[in-house]
Amino acid sequence: MRFMVIVKANKDSEAGVMPTKELLTEMGKFNEELVKAGVMLAGEGLHPSSKGARVKFSGGNTTVIDGPFAETKELVAGYWIWQVKSKEEAIEWLKRAPFEDTEVEIRQVFEAEDFGAEFTPELREQEERLRGKMAAQK
Repeated sequence: MRFMVIVKANKDSEAGVMPTKELLTEMGKFNEELVKAGVMLAGEGLHPSSKGARVKFSGGNTTVIDGPFAETKELVAGYWIWQVKSKEEAIEWLKRAPFEDTEVEIRQVFEAEDFGAEFTPELREQEERLRGKMAAQK
């Protein structure tokens, strides 16, 4: 099972305050443990929303809204993609993360079989072909 582990933004991350050397060191150690255990597939920190944009689709129209965005607690500061056996395993790994005063959300990533019959063999083939192209670009 794959899970997206979403690190919520706070006033510091939205202000562009960079992590301390100590936190970066601890996070590096934690990420190394995740990689060695075969858990971490990807992970990145994100710039503040002031450098981002939202694109809204409604009634055939597209609207672009430049950041920053008001509700800091609803924003994402970073993420991981983890491969684990269960949500409980993801939670156990997350409990070891070097965070203080941070909220983190864990959400399962859909797999092909989750879509049922609507995800036809043709669509599955297309998905595999695209995944192969993405892997080749790395």
